[in-house]
Amino acid sequence: MSTETTSAPNFIRNQVREEIETGKVAKIVTRFPPEPNGFLHIGHAKSICLNFGLAEKFGGECHLRFDDTNPAKEEQAYIDAIKEDVTWLGFEWAGKVRFASDYFEQLYAWAQHLIREDKAYVDDLTPDEIREYRGTLTEPGKPSPYRDRSADENLDLLERMRRGEFAEGEKVLRAKIDMASPNINLRDPILYRIRHARHHQTGDAWKIYPSYDFTHGQSDAIEGVTHSICTLEFEDHRPLYEWFLANLPVPATPRQIEFARLNLDYTLTSKRKLKLLVDNGIVDGWDDPRMPTISGMRRRGYTPASLRKFCEMIGVTRADGGLVEMAMLTHAIRSDLEDNAPRAMCVLKPLKVVLTNVDEDHEEVYEVPGHPARDDMPVRKVPFTRELWIDSDDFMEEPPKKFFRLAPGKEVRLRNSYVIRCDEVIKNDSGDIEELRCSVDFDTLGKNPEGRKVKGVIHWVSASHGVPMEVRLYDNLFMVEQPDRDKDADFLDHLNPESLSVCQAIGEPSLADAAAESRFQFERVGYFCADRYASQAGKLVFNRTVGLKDSWAKIKKKG
Repeated sequence: MSTETTSAPNFIRNQVREEIETGKVAKIVTRFPPEPNGFLHIGHAKSICLNFGLAEKFGGECHLRFDDTNPAKEEQAYIDAIKEDVTWLGFEWAGKVRFASDYFEQLYAWAQHLIREDKAYVDDLTPDEIREYRGTLTEPGKPSPYRDRSADENLDLLERMRRGEFAEGEKVLRAKIDMASPNINLRDPILYRIRHARHHQTGDAWKIYPSYDFTHGQSDAIEGVTHSICTLEFEDHRPLYEWFLANLPVPATPRQIEFARLNLDYTLTSKRKLKLLVDNGIVDGWDDPRMPTISGMRRRGYTPASLRKFCEMIGVTRADGGLVEMAMLTHAIRSDLEDNAPRAMCVLKPLKVVLTNVDEDHEEVYEVPGHPARDDMPVRKVPFTRELWIDSDDFMEEPPKKFFRLAPGKEVRLRNSYVIRCDEVIKNDSGDIEELRCSVDFDTLGKNPEGRKVKGVIHWVSASHGVPMEVRLYDNLFMVEQPDRDKDADFLDHLNPESLSVCQAIGEPSLADAAAESRFQFERVGYFCADRYASQAGKLVFNRTVGLKDSWAKIKKKG
């Protein structure tokens, strides 16, 4: 499993290669450090492929570490889902699963060290006052009146904070750096806050919790991480990251490198906004197939290989490349499924066809390849009988000139079978079409006699052998490319009301035993996946993964 590609740049990989070749780095150690406060999304997939891929390519190791510093928003369910996502993508972390909370005692000791070095103090300012004192991007901050407390007083207050003697928000521990720094992150950042919340790993042992900025770099150092890879929004935090490493007796000094995050059109990757969709019941959970979460994409039928390929295609740069086209992602998915998904026929909108010149007990069984280019896939047995289902979209009473499907008096070939002609249209009292009566040309199996041209080929299913199933047709959740571009507008106003439609379909018999998460190309329709939760024996539920047309590949070819 390589993350390298000749078609997309990856400046971090190039840097690491040079460092290893010159002996600057003996062994690369990376980490994937999610906060367990939500499910992973497509942006995290890029980070996973980058961090694990670098370690894999250069013979290093990658850690999975949960930066679990905010118990009020974290859950064990998120931890379990993240571990499952990483494994599903095909990666293995080195050693045990790590938690920043494993290092809480060491972080506390380092906080005490900063106090003794007169580089940290306990502050009694309220949160609003801290923001006021911090200043603005154009005006320097001013020091807190509590900034010059003695080391002994600060150590005592910190210990009492730890024991839970103070209310939330009553006190914080801050680093003593530079209130006039042009980088606002260096204006005495908060190291510890009081939180009377039970932690999913440490229980009630702590009443104070370290900030992300204080935790992250030191956790990297404890683990011997060589390259701390993060997205560009952390670039302004790098001086603080390095200040901590320089002012604490850490065992290692990781190097932070930033890269441009993934922005995919018609997609949101804000965990806060995704959680809002879940909490408001707009989607059916974090793993709804319309969600950009890894678990949602998995449920929709995306493959690990296709997501890894997509991450290769977009590359790794420092420049904000703007929006990546959704068509690029679907191209990667479609390419993988084209090569690996077995074929089947499924009628989404059934219309009955009665073949009048076929006996009622007539039955033929065709052996059809499971995949046109794969001899390793078993053949399908497709029965042909007097009554069939075709898709209602493949018939028109008054067709336009270039309609090459079925119409009154017109012929069409049934895929892998005979040519049929529509002789009669049967309607109910309301004028709706109930069935078509057609005749078969029995001389057309497997060939097209000279002098006759039948342009249309349609899919079909035997009425007596067809397998009923529910098919869920998914589309983009949002109707605009950047649903949260306007910060003053409500992104929910851009929801696509047709992002999900459900039809009661009929599939060929080979689909009857389809296992959950098995993927198929429904011929002439698209690629579909048996829902990993809802689909089971006797009740098949398929999700549309992606259509058959590849617009991105065509655009790329023209370009």
